[in-house]
Amino acid sequence: MAFGKNPRGERKSSSPYGSTVVLVVFVALCLIGVWMMTSSSITPIQTIHVPSETKIDMKDQISDSSRTFEDASGGLSSEATQTNNETPSQVEEAPDNVERLEERPNQEVHEENNLINNGDSTEDTKSESTETDSGGQIDAQDKNPQQEFVTSEQQPSQTEEQPGGNPDEPASEGVNSGRIRNEVNQKGQGRKQDQTDEYDSSKYLPGTESGGEATKSNPDRTEKNEKRASQSEENREQDPSESYPDPAQSEILNETNIQTGTWKTQATESEKEKDVQELSRDQAVDKGANVKGETPMYTWKLCNVTTGADYIPCLDNEEAIKHLRTTKHYEHRERHCPDPAPTCVVPLPKGYKRSIEWPKSRDKIWYHNVPHTLLAEVKGHQNWVKVSGEHLIFPGGGTQFKNGAQHYIDFIQEMVPNIAWGKRTRVILDVGCGVASFGGYLFDNNVITMSFAPKDEHEAQVQFALERGIPAISAVMGTQRLPFPSKVFDIVHCARCRVPWHIEGGKLLLELNRVLRPGGYFVWSATPVYQHDKDQEDAEIWREMKILTKAMCWDVKSIKNDRLNEVGAAIYQKPTSNECYESRKESKPPMCQETDDPNASWYVPLQACMHKVPVDSTERGSQWPEQWPLRLEKPPYWLSTSQTGVYGRPAPEDFKADYEHWKHVVNKSYLKGLGINWSTVRNVMDMRAVYGGFAAALKDLNVWVLNVVPIDSADTLPIIYERGLFGIYHDWCESFSTYPRSYDLLHADHLFSNLKKRCNIIAVVAETDRILRPEGKIIVRDDMETINEIQNLVKSLHWEVRLTYSKDKEGLLCAQKMMWRPGGSSSM
Repeated sequence: MAFGKNPRGERKSSSPYGSTVVLVVFVALCLIGVWMMTSSSITPIQTIHVPSETKIDMKDQISDSSRTFEDASGGLSSEATQTNNETPSQVEEAPDNVERLEERPNQEVHEENNLINNGDSTEDTKSESTETDSGGQIDAQDKNPQQEFVTSEQQPSQTEEQPGGNPDEPASEGVNSGRIRNEVNQKGQGRKQDQTDEYDSSKYLPGTESGGEATKSNPDRTEKNEKRASQSEENREQDPSESYPDPAQSEILNETNIQTGTWKTQATESEKEKDVQELSRDQAVDKGANVKGETPMYTWKLCNVTTGADYIPCLDNEEAIKHLRTTKHYEHRERHCPDPAPTCVVPLPKGYKRSIEWPKSRDKIWYHNVPHTLLAEVKGHQNWVKVSGEHLIFPGGGTQFKNGAQHYIDFIQEMVPNIAWGKRTRVILDVGCGVASFGGYLFDNNVITMSFAPKDEHEAQVQFALERGIPAISAVMGTQRLPFPSKVFDIVHCARCRVPWHIEGGKLLLELNRVLRPGGYFVWSATPVYQHDKDQEDAEIWREMKILTKAMCWDVKSIKNDRLNEVGAAIYQKPTSNECYESRKESKPPMCQETDDPNASWYVPLQACMHKVPVDSTERGSQWPEQWPLRLEKPPYWLSTSQTGVYGRPAPEDFKADYEHWKHVVNKSYLKGLGINWSTVRNVMDMRAVYGGFAAALKDLNVWVLNVVPIDSADTLPIIYERGLFGIYHDWCESFSTYPRSYDLLHADHLFSNLKKRCNIIAVVAETDRILRPEGKIIVRDDMETINEIQNLVKSLHWEVRLTYSKDKEGLLCAQKMMWRPGGSSSM
């Protein structure tokens, strides 16, 4: 056979090839062995987000990762992979370097992607990768529940040096970090900056509203920021520059459904108290503008109304007023809101300027901001207001205190020393306030005053007050209850307010009795008090008032004349028990029925009756609150531990937790991290207050806060008053009773997401534009879907979005209103 004859011939022809194969295999095995022996560890294992619905045991996860490593190593044989004796031990030690998956927030990477709008820099995507102690990096794959661990092509020493990175800085921000976007427009160009949850708050100094300028000019601060970014989670919780509460702090934001259980709402309270009202109107949910996940850019038009720059939709509804049957009870001064709500933009007065800052604004304002002179012409001799060049001057006088409000305030204190301004007396209601000089000067006595007057022939009196930086609303005592709870004001004041208290069974005075705290005072400074022996009409009014106040069991504490102002005042005190009511010979005025809810006040008709005084020590109103400022921080005595709070804790604990939460947010974020120059902020509105914690946290600033409790929220407004703050009920599907350009700062905590269920959100944003001053700010905290919708709408209004933030599907938006107004006009 040929094979037997020449066996060596074939071997000689194949020998070189076989030798080459053996050599290549040997060299490959050596190289692989050397590589595996010199490696400090197997592929660095990193924390990867796993969706909550995919629960994987950690041991199984490590086992799977080992198999994945073998598959990724090039298909080596089992003998080859076992040449590295470190492999088994290192795989077993991997859990020590892996954060427990069940402790991670769900869907973090997905939420982080939702934060940034289209057009962000590609560097933002680097934060989608995860981080380990060794500095290695792999891609996070949220969509695949079976996560794969892949080998790094670099050794650990190489991996630490990321292109363009800092050796001291982690390779990525990590999915635990929140993300901030600070957008500041300079010369028409936007500047974006992404940061982690921890950032240097000094970049947003109050005087540096552009956000980031301080860091740009200081390289040392930049290095400090980079080091701070690499802090551990423990250090993060202690970092004083945190701009947004960590999960432990933000937990309180997750409200429960307790509001529909233990807590009543003003809507349900009022529904039982009125026969006919428009509370349960069926409002369409955003006709076309609220498609879920989308908010198209809206085209705005100017409001085409006769009131122009002073338009108040619910008070200037000419069509509704035209159809009123009668106006003898001031029905035409009450709220008549247009339906649907307006979605137009109110123009600015010609020559409008940024408002003068407090406290200078108490004495003067820009004439062109409120270009009305009627009060200066009619009341100039009483020192209400005077025109001086391009300013309107306020000497601090009034009809009853033409020589100054401070003397008048001292005069009242002398009449009844127990009033104790700023201690026993903290919250006042001023009826028919004029330009609100009385309330403006009471700030010096640590007293806050809810001033109100109608929008009537006394031109712009409430508008003057707000421009001066003094709290005020437009309202009238007509046919409906005032939008306040019962038993909340320490004093009710009326200086020549010309209200016919005695007519129709004393219906209007009985309304003041409803809102006055038991033991509180009614201060009446009017001509019938000191001219009843000179004028026949005043004599008749004085006689009727003496009868009425005695029948109401009000005790006359003092009647005295002020020689300097040549006026007089009478001070009455509401009883603290029911003994007088029960001993009356005649039930005039009558006691209200037991079923009547004195707290119901949203479009509730007035009644000529009195409610009994609470006497049980656990009832609100049975005791006087703690003296100021202790009452601010101490839970009201009538909040029981058996009562569940709004956030699900026992009510007193809920109160304290809310206060601590807002102190944290205000001190660590709002005062330092939003680029707000707080010296320019005076008039503040919390559009959805709960316990008033946000307002309480601002107590050391020269601001006042109007706390608004929506009618469909838990009725916590009595708590706000109990702690020495004030507020009002409102339905944000309607316009607010104030002039345009009233507030420097609006705060909306989870307001808009609730309103979307029943309101046209475009109309709500138009209302915020109406009541916010140019260059004023809004802070919105809500879910990210809502944040994106509001952001698109305010951008369409040419507002400057200064900062956005997102974490765990929750977000924050800070935006500034600009001077822009649309060119066209609209009938609504």
